[in-house]
Amino acid sequence: MLDPAAKLILPGQFEPQSHWYPRVVNATIHPLVHFFLHLKTNRIISRYCHLHPKVRPEALQKILTYRPKHYLWSGADLMNVTNEDGKRQMVLIENNSCPSGQKSMALMDEAQEQGGYRLLLERTVRPFLQSKKRCIKGLLAVAYDKNQMETAGYAHAMADVFNEPVYLASFYQSETNPAVKYQDGVMYVRDEEGIWHPIRAAFRYLTQRPWNRLPLSSKTVLFNPIITCLAGGRNKMIAAKAYDMLNKELEPTGLEIITPETIWDVSKKDIPYWVQKMGGQAVIKIPYSNAGQGVFTIVNQKELDDFMAQEFRYERFIVQSLIGNYHWSSTGKRGKLFHVGTMPNDKGSTFVADLRMMVSVTATGIRPLCLYARRAQLPLTDQLEESVASWDILGTNLSIKMGEDQWEADTKRLIIMERRDFNKMGMGLDDLIEAYIQTVLSMIAIDKMADSLFNSKQQFRKRLFQSLNDDKTLLDEILI
Repeated sequence: MLDPAAKLILPGQFEPQSHWYPRVVNATIHPLVHFFLHLKTNRIISRYCHLHPKVRPEALQKILTYRPKHYLWSGADLMNVTNEDGKRQMVLIENNSCPSGQKSMALMDEAQEQGGYRLLLERTVRPFLQSKKRCIKGLLAVAYDKNQMETAGYAHAMADVFNEPVYLASFYQSETNPAVKYQDGVMYVRDEEGIWHPIRAAFRYLTQRPWNRLPLSSKTVLFNPIITCLAGGRNKMIAAKAYDMLNKELEPTGLEIITPETIWDVSKKDIPYWVQKMGGQAVIKIPYSNAGQGVFTIVNQKELDDFMAQEFRYERFIVQSLIGNYHWSSTGKRGKLFHVGTMPNDKGSTFVADLRMMVSVTATGIRPLCLYARRAQLPLTDQLEESVASWDILGTNLSIKMGEDQWEADTKRLIIMERRDFNKMGMGLDDLIEAYIQTVLSMIAIDKMADSLFNSKQQFRKRLFQSLNDDKTLLDEILI
């Protein structure tokens, strides 16, 4: 079997049908979503503070114009929820340092056929690389371990924006002789002739434990750097602590990251206690998994017993309050939250849905980039049947793992931000603004955590990290 090789992408080769799902290629963006994406920051601040009079406008201005040091591109998953008093909120479920979304997003401008792919490269990646005073000599690359449709789109857009060839290289955990390697802090990729080329900058889309293949200290510029994953973008344990720290800082401003009630650093043997404390319904998460893997919704004793019978790689978990139907949701400090869900269909069925909001740094601050939504497989019911897995009612992720490094997507549950689909969400402009602000807040929390994990000499503070995330298996995986 031949060793994998990086594919050389040349300028002028972008083909739209190769980088969007078929039903997205000819979709027309919903007017409300288009309006939101072009809404000026000052108008967002005015509207949000009008609806949240305790929020200080200057504080929100500072947040939306924040300049991250490490975390330049981010995506958050949010749930539209309400409580028994009818108070609706956008609740942050998790933040993602390699977010998908471009292949699911209708074009903002039909005249720009490369859509958000090119927009991210032009307004965020290119200025970021131009700001680097010292950069090694080498080529450009996109390294990935998932989502080839989207990562190839970024590679083609990068070739056009920089007007130079770009190497597209897979970097799977299962590859025994991958086409990507590090030598003296520099990334190299192997071409089809077996020649290794140094890389000056890489757009990386590594989602599966990226810290075990890419080092924290890299002479090759990485977008985003690995520290953003460890500080919360791929580490739900540290993310929860980052959110808590920023919330304490934000207390005088009226702003807050809203999440389900979260218990961190939970050992497996203590999980039943916390599930019981939350009323027998909870969500258990392996902190370092993604794409819907390592998330367990617990609504009855059988699901808890099934979880406890499994063996896991890591030693620590987080337990969160479960957001379900009003009749079966956890009761936490915020009371009982339950899903607003989609608008009922012709059969009267409502489905749990989440919203992915992607943002990136621009010259004027952190701005929304794209968004899409996903719904669960089965409708949200008032009463649960033990024969039905709660994940089928509550789980929204489209990714289906078919084997080692093999994934498929259940696109039947994809909700596009186009004229017909978006109406199913039952959301308005204010909901999108809420989601955007929650996304930005979570991104800033992770960026600040990332910065705190380096000392003045830009060396990784391993002892501090261990005090925040004392999981030996994880610590052994990190490449310094």
